[in-house]
Amino acid sequence: MSRDAETPPNPSLDAIPASVREARPTTWLNPHLRPAAEFLPSQAFSLADVEEAEARWRRFDPLLRHLFEDLDTGRIDSPLMPLSDSIAQAIAGPTGGAVWVKADHDLPVTGCIKARGGVYEVLVYAERLGLERGLLRPGDSYARLAEPQARDAFGAHTVAVGSTGNLGFSVGVMARALGFAVEVHMSHDAKAWKKQRLRDIGARVVEHRGDYGSAVAAARSAFEGRADAHFVDDESSVDLFLGYAAAAFDLRRQLDEAGIRVDPAHPLCVYLPCGVGGAPGGVTLGLKLLFGDAIRCIFVEPVASPCMLVQLAAGLSRPVDVYEIGLDNRTAADGLAVAGASMLVAGTVGPLIEAVVTVADTELFAWVKRLWADPGLRLEPSAAAGFAAIRPYLDASAPARATHVVWTTGGALLPEAEFRDALARG
Repeated sequence: MSRDAETPPNPSLDAIPASVREARPTTWLNPHLRPAAEFLPSQAFSLADVEEAEARWRRFDPLLRHLFEDLDTGRIDSPLMPLSDSIAQAIAGPTGGAVWVKADHDLPVTGCIKARGGVYEVLVYAERLGLERGLLRPGDSYARLAEPQARDAFGAHTVAVGSTGNLGFSVGVMARALGFAVEVHMSHDAKAWKKQRLRDIGARVVEHRGDYGSAVAAARSAFEGRADAHFVDDESSVDLFLGYAAAAFDLRRQLDEAGIRVDPAHPLCVYLPCGVGGAPGGVTLGLKLLFGDAIRCIFVEPVASPCMLVQLAAGLSRPVDVYEIGLDNRTAADGLAVAGASMLVAGTVGPLIEAVVTVADTELFAWVKRLWADPGLRLEPSAAAGFAAIRPYLDASAPARATHVVWTTGGALLPEAEFRDALARG
C-alpha cells in the first residue's frame, strides 16, 4: 500500500484498510510520516530527557550488580547478533541486506524487553523514596538501597501494574528485590505460567475477566491517590517510556562496535513488536533522537490486534480500539494482545513510525521453529514477529542498502512445555 499525501490529518475509521478489518496480513506505510528534524523539536521529550534516563540507569549500576548475580557490570542489556547469510536471505530475500538481532528475548534479570521500562520505573520510584527519607544522599552509592533500613522503608509501599505478563514480571522482580509489596493485575488471556511465576516471587496476582485494557483500568482505579503505593501505567507512564528510550544508547554503541554504517544512504530498519506501544515507542523516540531519518522504525502487530495501526490510521482525535472495526483481539502472541494503543505513544512518535506490518499467528510459530533450529534463538511467539515482517516491508518499500535489526522481546524464560508447544505449532 503506498503512501497517500492527501490523507487528512484526522481521518475516520474509513481510512483503515479493508485487509486490516478482515484480519489479513497488511503492510501499512504511514501516510503521516514526518521528518524527525521537523517533528521532534515540537514534542515534550528531548535528547536531554533520554540522556537523563541513561544517567539514572548508570547511577543504579552498583545496586543492580549487587542484587542480580547475572549482571557483571550492572548494565541490563542484550547482545546485537548477526545472522548468517543463509538465514538472512530466508528472512529478507537474496537482495534484502544483512539481518541482525537485538536479543532482548535473553535480556538479563527478566528475559524480556519489559525490563528496560518496568525495572527503570521501579528504580525511579525507589530513588525518589530514598532521597525523601534520607536513605540516599548526593554522592552515595545506590547500593545503599539494598541495606536493611531501605528494605524496611520500601516494605511499607506497594508497586502495582496491569499486565499480560512480561511487564508485570519485570516490575515484580525489581520491586520484590528491593522489598516492595507487589500487586499485578492481569487479563483473562494472560498465560497461567506467567501468573504463577509472579506468585512464586511473592507478588499478589489479581485476575480480571476482561482484556488487557480492562486490567489496566481496574488497577489504575484501585491505586489512584494512594500515598503508600505507585502504579506503573503501561498506557501513559513517562518514566516507563523514557526507560525504553535509553536502549537507543546501547544499540548505538553496539552498531559502532560492529562497524555498521547508519546514515541516510545506509538506513537501518528496526522491527519492533507492538502491544500497547510503550516499548517500541520508547525505542523509536531514542533512536530518532540519535539518528534521525537514517533509522526506519517498523512496528509489527498480530492481525487480530493491530491497535497501533488502527489508531494511527484513524487519527488522534480520540482513542480507537480494534473492537470498533470488528476484530476480536485474540492472538497466541499474548504480549501483543492489546485492543487499544497508548495515546501517549501514538501522539509522541506516531509521525516517526515508518510502517506497521500485521502478521498471522501461523507466521509467528513458523519463525519460532525456524530460528530455534538455526541459530538457536529461544523465542516466544510475540518475539518472532519482526522476522515475519521484513519481507512484507521490503516488498512495499524496497529501501536501498539497508541493514535490518529485529528487536526480539521475550522467550528465554519460557517454561520448557510452553516452548515445546510453540515449536510443535510451527
